[in-house]
Amino acid sequence: MTYEVQTLTICDGWINTWTVHYPDGSSEPETFETAAQAQEALDEFFADIQAEIDAGQRTEDEGYSRDEFRIVKGGAQ
Repeated sequence: MTYEVQTLTICDGWINTWTVHYPDGSSEPETFETAAQAQEALDEFFADIQAEIDAGQRTEDEGYSRDEFRIVKGGAQ
């Protein structure tokens, strides 16, 4: 069983927009072995965004809301 971070999109609803990019140019949706690993990745994402806001690389309104993300079992709709 895998887990994924899904993003709430306007056109497609909840989908996995997280992607792994490989050196050969290929890519695939990112999944995690555990819900805890997915949560860690999501927390790191929000920490990176906050660091960019704190450094002045983004404005406060260029962040994200945690309500726009969820962690589900892989393939869940």
